[in-house]
Amino acid sequence: MTIWRKASLAGHPFLSPAEIEADEPLVRDEYMPMAEITVASLDRCVVGFIAMLGDVVGGLFVAPEQHRLGIGRALIAFEAKRRGRMTVEVYEENTKARAFYRASGFVETGRRNTDDRGRPYPLVGMDMAAGSTARDR
Repeated sequence: MTIWRKASLAGHPFLSPAEIEADEPLVRDEYMPMAEITVASLDRCVVGFIAMLGDVVGGLFVAPEQHRLGIGRALIAFEAKRRGRMTVEVYEENTKARAFYRASGFVETGRRNTDDRGRPYPLVGMDMAAGSTARDR
């Protein structure tokens, strides 16, 4: 949860700290137990994780101090080999995440005007089809 909190604050500056804090019990108590979680570690320390709900990337979070080291790409590549097709929804305002997923072989497929909590933060749906040519697959 520490990585989730730090990465959420860094990647979602449009959400207030109070909104992120309010999301924490939902993530911890409902979303995480439903997901299949794969962690990435460096020197025996967890530095990131991907939470999969079937073929849906429910979350991909890397400790901000470990960004741009290929950890997120490695987690996506690992799951792409296992699953083939994957989808994800990304906050529209999180342009870095959208660029990351595009570089990983995802294409934008749709948009919703509100997030899962009904807040006015649009989400962009993205899809990586089986057999796509993600750079690190």
